[in-house]
Amino acid sequence: MNRAITKKIKVGNTYIGGDSPVSVQSMTNTDTRDVKATVNQIKELQKAGCNIIRCAVPDWEAAEALGSISKEIDIPLVADIHFDYRLALESIKNGVSALRINPGNIGSKMKLEMVAKAAMEKGLPMRVGVNSGSLERDLLQKYGRPTPEALAESALRNVGYLEDLGFYDTVISIKSSDVMEMVNSYRLVSKQTDYPLHLGVTESGTVWRGTIKSSIGIGTLLCEGIGDTIRVSLTGDPIEEIKVGREILKATGNLNEGVQFVSCPTCGRTQINLIKIAEEVESRLAECNKNIKVAVMGCVVNGPGEAKEADIGIAGGRGEGMIFKKGVVIKKVKEEDLVEELMKEIENM
Repeated sequence: MNRAITKKIKVGNTYIGGDSPVSVQSMTNTDTRDVKATVNQIKELQKAGCNIIRCAVPDWEAAEALGSISKEIDIPLVADIHFDYRLALESIKNGVSALRINPGNIGSKMKLEMVAKAAMEKGLPMRVGVNSGSLERDLLQKYGRPTPEALAESALRNVGYLEDLGFYDTVISIKSSDVMEMVNSYRLVSKQTDYPLHLGVTESGTVWRGTIKSSIGIGTLLCEGIGDTIRVSLTGDPIEEIKVGREILKATGNLNEGVQFVSCPTCGRTQINLIKIAEEVESRLAECNKNIKVAVMGCVVNGPGEAKEADIGIAGGRGEGMIFKKGVVIKKVKEEDLVEELMKEIENM
Protein backbone atom coordinates (compact mmCIF):
# COMPACT_ATOMS: atom_id res chain seq x y z
CA MET A 1 0.00 0.00 0.00
CA ASN A 2 1.36 3.40 -0.99
CA ARG A 3 0.18 6.41 0.99
CA ALA A 4 -0.78 9.56 -0.86
CA ILE A 5 2.11 12.03 -0.83
CA THR A 6 1.15 14.98 1.37
CA LYS A 7 2.84 18.01 2.82
CA LYS A 8 4.70 17.42 6.10
CA ILE A 9 3.56 19.72 8.89
CA LYS A 10 5.08 20.08 12.36
CA VAL A 11 2.68 19.99 15.31
CA GLY A 12 4.57 20.51 18.53
CA ASN A 13 7.01 17.62 18.89
CA THR A 14 5.43 15.47 16.19
CA TYR A 15 4.66 15.62 12.47
CA ILE A 16 1.60 15.06 10.32
CA GLY A 17 1.86 14.12 6.66
CA GLY A 18 4.77 13.31 4.39
CA ASP A 19 6.63 10.22 5.54
CA SER A 20 5.44 10.59 9.15
CA PRO A 21 3.56 7.69 10.75
CA VAL A 22 -0.22 8.05 10.90
CA SER A 23 -0.90 9.58 14.31
CA VAL A 24 -3.80 8.95 16.70
CA GLN A 25 -5.64 11.87 18.25
CA SER A 26 -8.36 12.33 20.84
CA MET A 27 -10.17 15.14 22.60
CA THR A 28 -10.54 15.65 26.33
CA ASN A 29 -14.04 15.57 27.79
CA THR A 30 -13.07 17.29 31.03
CA ASP A 31 -13.84 20.93 31.73
CA THR A 32 -10.77 22.63 30.22
CA ARG A 33 -10.92 25.19 33.01
CA ASP A 34 -10.21 22.35 35.45
CA VAL A 35 -6.46 22.14 34.83
CA LYS A 36 -5.77 19.20 37.14
CA ALA A 37 -8.52 16.98 35.74
CA THR A 38 -7.61 17.86 32.16
CA VAL A 39 -3.89 17.22 32.65
CA ASN A 40 -4.61 13.89 34.36
CA GLN A 41 -6.82 12.78 31.49
CA ILE A 42 -4.26 13.83 28.89
CA LYS A 43 -1.55 11.83 30.65
CA GLU A 44 -3.79 8.75 30.74
CA LEU A 45 -4.55 9.17 27.04
CA GLN A 46 -0.86 9.53 26.23
CA LYS A 47 -0.15 6.36 28.19
CA ALA A 48 -2.75 4.57 26.06
CA GLY A 49 -1.02 5.74 22.86
CA CYS A 50 -2.47 9.18 22.08
CA ASN A 51 -0.09 11.25 19.93
CA ILE A 52 -1.96 14.58 19.78
CA ILE A 53 -4.64 15.93 22.13
CA ARG A 54 -7.31 18.56 21.60
CA CYS A 55 -9.19 20.64 24.19
CA ALA A 56 -12.40 22.60 23.80
CA VAL A 57 -12.04 26.35 24.35
CA PRO A 58 -15.55 27.66 25.02
CA ASP A 59 -14.56 30.81 26.91
CA TRP A 60 -11.74 33.05 28.07
CA GLU A 61 -11.07 31.10 31.26
CA ALA A 62 -10.58 27.93 29.24
CA ALA A 63 -8.19 29.71 26.88
CA GLU A 64 -6.13 30.94 29.83
CA ALA A 65 -6.09 27.46 31.38
CA LEU A 66 -4.31 26.15 28.29
CA GLY A 67 -1.17 27.91 29.50
CA SER A 68 -1.02 25.79 32.66
CA ILE A 69 -2.07 22.63 30.84
CA SER A 70 0.57 22.97 28.12
CA LYS A 71 3.32 23.20 30.74
CA GLU A 72 2.27 19.92 32.37
CA ILE A 73 2.10 17.67 29.28
CA ASP A 74 4.54 16.57 26.59
CA ILE A 75 2.30 15.79 23.63
CA PRO A 76 1.01 18.46 21.22
CA LEU A 77 -1.98 20.42 22.48
CA VAL A 78 -4.58 21.64 19.98
CA ALA A 79 -7.08 24.38 20.86
CA ASP A 80 -10.57 23.75 19.49
CA ILE A 81 -11.99 27.16 18.54
CA HIS A 82 -15.43 28.12 17.33
CA PHE A 83 -16.96 31.55 16.65
CA ASP A 84 -14.70 33.82 18.74
CA TYR A 85 -11.36 34.68 17.11
CA ARG A 86 -10.15 36.22 20.36
CA LEU A 87 -10.13 32.77 21.96
CA ALA A 88 -7.80 31.62 19.18
CA LEU A 89 -5.43 34.54 19.82
CA GLU A 90 -5.43 33.89 23.57
CA SER A 91 -4.83 30.16 23.03
CA ILE A 92 -1.82 30.94 20.86
CA LYS A 93 -0.42 33.15 23.63
CA ASN A 94 -0.86 30.28 26.08
CA GLY A 95 1.41 27.81 24.35
CA VAL A 96 -0.76 25.54 22.24
CA SER A 97 0.83 23.57 19.40
CA ALA A 98 -1.97 24.08 16.88
CA LEU A 99 -5.48 25.39 16.34
CA ARG A 100 -8.62 23.71 15.09
CA ILE A 101 -10.88 26.25 13.43
CA ASN A 102 -13.70 26.55 10.96
CA PRO A 103 -12.87 29.68 8.94
CA GLY A 104 -16.55 30.00 8.05
CA ASN A 105 -17.61 30.65 11.65
CA ILE A 106 -14.56 32.52 12.96
CA GLY A 107 -15.93 35.85 11.75
CA SER A 108 -14.84 38.42 9.19
CA LYS A 109 -11.82 38.15 6.91
CA MET A 110 -10.04 40.64 9.16
CA LYS A 111 -10.54 38.38 12.19
CA LEU A 112 -9.33 35.34 10.28
CA GLU A 113 -6.29 37.31 9.13
CA MET A 114 -5.44 38.19 12.73
CA VAL A 115 -5.59 34.53 13.72
CA ALA A 116 -3.53 33.42 10.72
CA LYS A 117 -0.89 36.10 11.36
CA ALA A 118 -0.58 35.15 15.03
CA ALA A 119 -0.28 31.45 14.13
CA MET A 120 2.39 32.17 11.50
CA GLU A 121 4.41 34.26 13.98
CA LYS A 122 4.51 31.26 16.34
CA GLY A 123 4.95 28.70 13.57
CA LEU A 124 1.70 26.97 14.46
CA PRO A 125 -0.40 24.92 12.02
CA MET A 126 -4.17 25.01 11.84
CA ARG A 127 -6.65 22.24 11.15
CA VAL A 128 -9.51 23.41 8.98
CA GLY A 129 -12.56 21.41 9.92
CA VAL A 130 -15.76 21.23 7.92
CA ASN A 131 -18.68 18.89 8.52
CA SER A 132 -22.08 18.03 7.15
CA GLY A 133 -23.85 19.90 9.94
CA SER A 134 -22.26 23.27 9.24
CA LEU A 135 -22.16 23.43 5.46
CA GLU A 136 -22.37 26.92 3.94
CA ARG A 137 -25.82 28.01 2.81
CA ASP A 138 -24.83 28.60 -0.81
CA LEU A 139 -23.38 25.08 -1.07
CA LEU A 140 -26.55 23.60 0.39
CA GLN A 141 -28.52 25.46 -2.24
CA LYS A 142 -26.13 24.36 -4.98
CA TYR A 143 -26.05 20.65 -4.09
CA GLY A 144 -29.35 20.25 -2.25
CA ARG A 145 -27.77 18.50 0.74
CA PRO A 146 -24.30 17.83 2.24
CA THR A 147 -23.05 15.64 -0.60
CA PRO A 148 -19.39 14.57 -0.81
CA GLU A 149 -18.96 17.13 -3.59
CA ALA A 150 -20.39 19.86 -1.38
CA LEU A 151 -18.19 18.93 1.58
CA ALA A 152 -15.08 18.75 -0.59
CA GLU A 153 -15.83 22.16 -2.12
CA SER A 154 -16.40 23.63 1.34
CA ALA A 155 -13.09 22.26 2.63
CA LEU A 156 -11.08 23.57 -0.31
CA ARG A 157 -12.86 26.93 -0.14
CA ASN A 158 -11.89 27.32 3.51
CA VAL A 159 -8.32 26.32 2.79
CA GLY A 160 -8.34 28.95 0.05
CA TYR A 161 -9.25 31.64 2.57
CA LEU A 162 -6.05 30.84 4.47
CA GLU A 163 -3.95 30.62 1.32
CA ASP A 164 -5.13 34.10 0.36
CA LEU A 165 -3.59 35.24 3.66
CA GLY A 166 -0.32 33.48 2.94
CA PHE A 167 -1.01 30.63 5.38
CA TYR A 168 -0.12 27.11 4.19
CA ASP A 169 0.49 25.01 7.32
CA THR A 170 -2.96 23.48 7.12
CA VAL A 171 -4.44 20.09 7.93
CA ILE A 172 -7.89 19.31 6.48
CA SER A 173 -10.72 17.37 8.08
CA ILE A 174 -14.11 16.62 6.52
CA LYS A 175 -16.43 14.99 9.01
CA SER A 176 -19.77 13.32 8.42
CA SER A 177 -21.79 10.86 10.47
CA ASP A 178 -22.56 9.03 7.20
CA VAL A 179 -19.69 6.64 6.56
CA MET A 180 -19.81 6.54 2.76
CA GLU A 181 -20.36 10.28 2.56
CA MET A 182 -17.23 10.75 4.68
CA VAL A 183 -15.21 8.27 2.61
CA ASN A 184 -16.17 9.80 -0.73
CA SER A 185 -15.53 13.34 0.53
CA TYR A 186 -11.96 12.49 1.49
CA ARG A 187 -11.41 10.68 -1.80
CA LEU A 188 -12.39 13.83 -3.68
CA VAL A 189 -10.21 16.14 -1.60
CA SER A 190 -7.24 13.78 -1.72
CA LYS A 191 -7.23 14.09 -5.53
CA GLN A 192 -7.27 17.89 -5.41
CA THR A 193 -4.75 18.83 -2.72
CA ASP A 194 -1.57 17.68 -1.02
CA TYR A 195 -2.44 19.04 2.41
CA PRO A 196 -2.38 16.32 5.10
CA LEU A 197 -5.78 14.86 5.95
CA HIS A 198 -7.27 14.26 9.40
CA LEU A 199 -9.71 11.33 9.18
CA GLY A 200 -12.77 10.71 11.28
CA VAL A 201 -16.45 9.80 11.28
CA THR A 202 -18.15 12.46 13.37
CA GLU A 203 -20.93 11.66 15.84
CA SER A 204 -20.32 7.99 15.16
CA GLY A 205 -22.18 6.85 18.28
CA THR A 206 -21.47 4.74 21.34
CA VAL A 207 -18.35 2.63 21.72
CA TRP A 208 -19.95 -0.39 20.02
CA ARG A 209 -21.60 1.31 17.04
CA GLY A 210 -18.99 4.02 16.78
CA THR A 211 -16.18 1.50 16.61
CA ILE A 212 -17.83 -0.25 13.68
CA LYS A 213 -18.55 2.94 11.74
CA SER A 214 -15.13 4.43 12.41
CA SER A 215 -13.32 1.23 11.51
CA ILE A 216 -15.11 1.05 8.17
CA GLY A 217 -14.72 4.74 7.31
CA ILE A 218 -11.19 5.35 8.55
CA GLY A 219 -10.00 1.86 7.66
CA THR A 220 -11.26 2.07 4.08
CA LEU A 221 -9.38 5.29 3.43
CA LEU A 222 -6.18 4.13 5.12
CA CYS A 223 -6.25 0.98 2.97
CA GLU A 224 -6.40 3.27 -0.07
CA GLY A 225 -3.38 5.24 1.19
CA ILE A 226 -5.46 8.26 2.21
CA GLY A 227 -5.04 9.86 5.63
CA ASP A 228 -2.25 11.20 7.83
CA THR A 229 -3.82 11.42 11.29
CA ILE A 230 -7.03 9.99 12.77
CA ARG A 231 -9.51 10.58 15.55
CA VAL A 232 -12.13 7.98 16.44
CA SER A 233 -15.10 9.91 17.84
CA LEU A 234 -16.99 7.85 20.41
CA THR A 235 -19.67 8.59 22.99
CA GLY A 236 -17.65 7.20 25.87
CA ASP A 237 -14.32 7.31 27.65
CA PRO A 238 -11.71 8.92 25.33
CA ILE A 239 -9.38 6.04 26.24
CA GLU A 240 -11.60 3.86 24.06
CA GLU A 241 -10.96 6.21 21.13
CA ILE A 242 -7.23 5.59 21.43
CA LYS A 243 -7.65 1.83 21.76
CA VAL A 244 -9.84 1.66 18.67
CA GLY A 245 -7.66 4.07 16.72
CA ARG A 246 -4.52 2.05 17.37
CA GLU A 247 -6.24 -1.19 16.41
CA ILE A 248 -7.40 0.40 13.15
CA LEU A 249 -3.80 1.40 12.42
CA LYS A 250 -2.58 -2.11 13.22
CA ALA A 251 -5.24 -3.73 11.04
CA THR A 252 -4.38 -1.48 8.08
CA GLY A 253 -0.63 -1.99 8.42
CA ASN A 254 0.06 1.52 9.68
CA LEU A 255 1.26 0.55 13.15
CA ASN A 256 3.67 -2.25 13.97
CA GLU A 257 4.31 -1.51 17.63
CA GLY A 258 2.68 -2.95 20.70
CA VAL A 259 0.77 -6.20 21.07
CA GLN A 260 -1.17 -7.67 18.18
CA PHE A 261 -3.83 -10.00 19.56
CA VAL A 262 -5.73 -12.67 17.64
CA SER A 263 -8.22 -15.29 18.80
CA CYS A 264 -10.37 -17.75 16.92
CA PRO A 265 -14.16 -17.99 17.03
CA THR A 266 -15.54 -20.81 19.14
CA CYS A 267 -16.98 -23.92 17.50
CA GLY A 268 -17.96 -27.49 18.35
CA ARG A 269 -14.31 -28.52 18.59
CA THR A 270 -13.62 -26.11 21.45
CA GLN A 271 -13.29 -27.92 24.79
CA ILE A 272 -11.99 -25.10 26.98
CA ASN A 273 -13.65 -21.86 28.07
CA LEU A 274 -12.06 -19.96 25.21
CA ILE A 275 -14.15 -16.82 25.54
CA LYS A 276 -13.16 -16.31 29.19
CA ILE A 277 -9.51 -17.11 28.49
CA ALA A 278 -9.32 -14.77 25.48
CA GLU A 279 -10.93 -11.91 27.37
CA GLU A 280 -8.59 -12.36 30.33
CA VAL A 281 -5.49 -12.51 28.13
CA GLU A 282 -6.58 -9.44 26.17
CA SER A 283 -7.22 -7.54 29.40
CA ARG A 284 -3.85 -8.44 30.90
CA LEU A 285 -2.05 -7.48 27.71
CA ALA A 286 -3.48 -3.94 27.85
CA GLU A 287 -0.41 -2.68 29.72
CA CYS A 288 2.09 -4.71 27.68
CA ASN A 289 4.41 -2.69 25.43
CA LYS A 290 6.22 -5.60 23.78
CA ASN A 291 6.10 -5.73 19.99
CA ILE A 292 4.65 -9.24 19.82
CA LYS A 293 1.76 -11.13 18.27
CA VAL A 294 -0.26 -13.25 20.70
CA ALA A 295 -2.80 -15.89 19.64
CA VAL A 296 -5.50 -17.58 21.71
CA MET A 297 -6.88 -20.53 19.72
CA GLY A 298 -9.60 -22.99 20.64
CA CYS A 299 -8.16 -26.25 19.38
CA VAL A 300 -5.21 -27.85 17.61
CA VAL A 301 -6.84 -27.24 14.20
CA ASN A 302 -6.71 -23.48 14.76
CA GLY A 303 -3.68 -23.66 17.01
CA PRO A 304 -0.01 -23.80 16.08
CA GLY A 305 -0.83 -24.41 12.43
CA GLU A 306 -3.03 -21.45 11.56
CA ALA A 307 -1.37 -19.21 14.14
CA LYS A 308 2.21 -20.22 13.49
CA GLU A 309 3.08 -16.62 12.60
CA ALA A 310 2.24 -15.61 16.18
CA ASP A 311 5.19 -15.09 18.50
CA ILE A 312 3.39 -16.97 21.26
CA GLY A 313 -0.03 -18.47 21.81
CA ILE A 314 -2.41 -20.98 23.32
CA ALA A 315 -4.09 -23.94 21.61
CA GLY A 316 -6.92 -25.53 23.59
CA GLY A 317 -7.56 -29.22 24.26
CA ARG A 318 -9.88 -31.14 26.61
CA GLY A 319 -9.52 -29.32 29.93
CA GLU A 320 -5.98 -28.34 29.01
CA GLY A 321 -4.01 -26.46 26.42
CA MET A 322 -0.66 -26.13 24.73
CA ILE A 323 1.53 -23.04 24.77
CA PHE A 324 3.41 -22.57 21.54
CA LYS A 325 6.00 -20.20 20.13
CA LYS A 326 6.23 -19.60 16.39
CA GLY A 327 4.16 -22.73 15.76
CA VAL A 328 6.26 -24.97 18.02
CA VAL A 329 4.64 -26.41 21.19
CA ILE A 330 6.77 -25.68 24.26
CA LYS A 331 4.54 -27.00 27.06
CA LYS A 332 1.19 -28.54 27.96
CA VAL A 333 -0.77 -26.83 30.76
CA LYS A 334 -4.02 -27.43 32.69
CA GLU A 335 -6.87 -25.16 31.58
CA GLU A 336 -7.00 -23.27 34.88
CA ASP A 337 -3.29 -22.43 34.60
CA LEU A 338 -3.19 -21.48 30.92
CA VAL A 339 -3.47 -17.71 31.28
CA GLU A 340 -0.94 -17.47 34.09
CA GLU A 341 1.60 -19.65 32.30
CA LEU A 342 1.13 -17.73 29.06
CA MET A 343 1.71 -14.42 30.82
CA LYS A 344 4.87 -15.78 32.47
CA GLU A 345 6.22 -16.78 29.06
CA ILE A 346 5.37 -13.35 27.63
CA GLU A 347 7.09 -11.58 30.51
CA ASN A 348 10.22 -13.62 29.85
CA MET A 349 10.29 -12.89 26.13
